[in-house]
Amino acid sequence: MLMFSFQPQHSHLVIQQLLGHLDANSKSAATVRAGIVEVLSEAAVIAASGSVGPTVLEVFNTLLRQLRLSIDYALTGSYDCGAGVSTKIIKEHEERMFQEAVIKTIGSFASTLPTYQQSEVMVFIMNKVPLPSSQQSIEAGKAGENRNRLTQIMLLKSLLQVSVGFQCSNMLTALPSAFLDRLLSSALMEDPEIRLFVLEILISFIDRHGNRQKFSTISTISDISVLKLKVDKCSRQDTVFMKKHGQQLYRHIYLICKEEDNVQAHYEALYSLLMLISIELANEEVVVDLIRLVLAVQEMAQLNEDNLTGYNRCALFALGAAYLNLISQLITVPTFCQHIHEVIQMRQKDAPYLLPEDVFVEKPRLSKSLDRLSPEVFFWQSKISEVLGGSGYNSDRLSTPYIPQLTDEDRLSKRKSIGETISLQVEVESRNSPEREQRAPAEEITYETLKKAIVDSVAVEEQERERRRQVVEKFQKAPFEEIAAHCGARATLLQSKLNQIFEITIRPPPSPSGTITAAYGQPQNHSIPVYEMKFPDLCVY
Repeated sequence: MLMFSFQPQHSHLVIQQLLGHLDANSKSAATVRAGIVEVLSEAAVIAASGSVGPTVLEVFNTLLRQLRLSIDYALTGSYDCGAGVSTKIIKEHEERMFQEAVIKTIGSFASTLPTYQQSEVMVFIMNKVPLPSSQQSIEAGKAGENRNRLTQIMLLKSLLQVSVGFQCSNMLTALPSAFLDRLLSSALMEDPEIRLFVLEILISFIDRHGNRQKFSTISTISDISVLKLKVDKCSRQDTVFMKKHGQQLYRHIYLICKEEDNVQAHYEALYSLLMLISIELANEEVVVDLIRLVLAVQEMAQLNEDNLTGYNRCALFALGAAYLNLISQLITVPTFCQHIHEVIQMRQKDAPYLLPEDVFVEKPRLSKSLDRLSPEVFFWQSKISEVLGGSGYNSDRLSTPYIPQLTDEDRLSKRKSIGETISLQVEVESRNSPEREQRAPAEEITYETLKKAIVDSVAVEEQERERRRQVVEKFQKAPFEEIAAHCGARATLLQSKLNQIFEITIRPPPSPSGTITAAYGQPQNHSIPVYEMKFPDLCVY
């Protein structure tokens, strides 16, 4: 009632008072702070419908700061961030409840904001996530690692809450390059929970037609029409987005598949992400690249160069089968569908542990003989390239195995290391060079030296100007015969110099018969045409 009694343009004052009240009670019990946050949540939603103004980021900044304080309280057991200093007993489960309340408030408030402000809020939150590759401070030690991990998880949870209500038709504006780079950097962290949050965030961004729940279960359904998918034609902005960021997405999907601590939730998220990209952002080129990516994942499981567990390998085989089964029905190429269906049937008969129905269950049925599989249970890149190439797809690209591209940071680091190596070699060589000891000391630069250099340069310019004047005057006043004779002499001199150069550089090889002594006892090489020279048998091809 109090909020509705204020005029919309003044409602942000109430928000500021509540934020100040929350800061003032930052060391109160978690239940007290949770109550303030709940009131703030309701008030912020009402104020957002009017004019929150500059307090938008202030609300999120305060909430994120309280989130970090709560993490410190839970880890140290003290409101003074020092064990044994505070007499108050901190209950960890109450702090967790407070943290969940803060995250819920962040999501509910962000959902009332316009799209451009939601995007700013997401960038703001992502910049707060501590990453090893960024300028964010990473604390060392066991306690620091725990604090970093909890902070990363809570901030990504907050980001997920914001992304769930985010709807944008233009992926280029929804996912700026700097934001996407930081988000995907989190996807390669060792913590499986963090990787799962990143996958969920990407899914929330890409799913603009509510198809995500239809891929919550991995299976090889025979008729895709039962899913009732909402599919729109890929827009020009989406095409530009995939041209710009597609390879980056594929690379991170591939690398996430290699993690040995993945569980069923990770594979379900990967499956949803692959399908949503195929539905929301795909043209023919993207479909080809996704098929290559899935075939590379199948090869990863087959060769097992990363020593994955039996479950991980079976899960990757099953993930590839489920994706290719659906994508073959989406692009409706009969020969492609037939090949996928034949392989799935062969797996049902001889290797059911390579299908999602046997892997993604409570008690997976696995096999220990994954290194002795028959060729009939694999999807073959050559066959897929042949059948899709006949339907107008890029067969050359399809037949090229997918290899993850290096990032700009990788290239930069390699270039830097090469540069350091070269500079080191140059330094070593210069130190060992005998000329180093003979090198004269550098001339001392004084005022007189600079003055002399300036005067000399002026004199040289005057001489050059005088020489040009004389040349012009000569061609204007001298008779034609004199000018012709002068130019002819210069031409003759130039030709003789050229002949000397040609004589030195293009001299025919000496005769195989050896040399002949000239009249003055000097050995003289006689040139023989190449077609008359006799070469040893070993030199003749």
